[in-house]
Amino acid sequence: MRLLIVSICLVVASLTASAQNVVVKTNLLYDITATANLGIEFKVAPKWTVDISGNLNAWTFSDNKKWKHWVLQPEARYWLCERFNGHFVGAHLVGGIYNMGNWNTDFTFLGTDFGQLKEHRYEGWLVGAGIAYGYHWMLGRHWSVEAEIGIGYVYTQADKYECPRCGEQLENNKPHHYVGPTKAAVNLIYVF
Repeated sequence: MRLLIVSICLVVASLTASAQNVVVKTNLLYDITATANLGIEFKVAPKWTVDISGNLNAWTFSDNKKWKHWVLQPEARYWLCERFNGHFVGAHLVGGIYNMGNWNTDFTFLGTDFGQLKEHRYEGWLVGAGIAYGYHWMLGRHWSVEAEIGIGYVYTQADKYECPRCGEQLENNKPHHYVGPTKAAVNLIYVF
């Protein structure tokens, strides 16, 4: 995570921060889940921007509940009117690692059985890509809010363990294919 923060700071420092060329953001949906996150978006052409967002959840919650992960999600955006205002469409990539288990859930979503997180722990990695649509609202000279939803494909491989706290390894590098939502954001934004 330190490398991500340093990289983002270097990118911000190297760009000219003239009107609406660079924004820094946090996804409030991740904030609710105690996932630290930071994004930077910068102009690359009159109607094009590049967004790079990173997320980190390194905590073990009560009763050894784990939702540990880090994720990096770059995205190219095309703005239908002017950048950092109004409608946009994007294409994103996603990659990361995770360690999850001991969650008392009992539902299946688009072929993924989250009920298995109650009795097992999973450690693995993921990569994927998707498309997105969003809208950006200017609140003032420097503050904005945007909402975005994306769908796509994610490939993951994980090791499955017998129980959330301990246990022997039951599966090694088991692949899983996921198609569905790959991005959800309500971002609070500071515009430089």
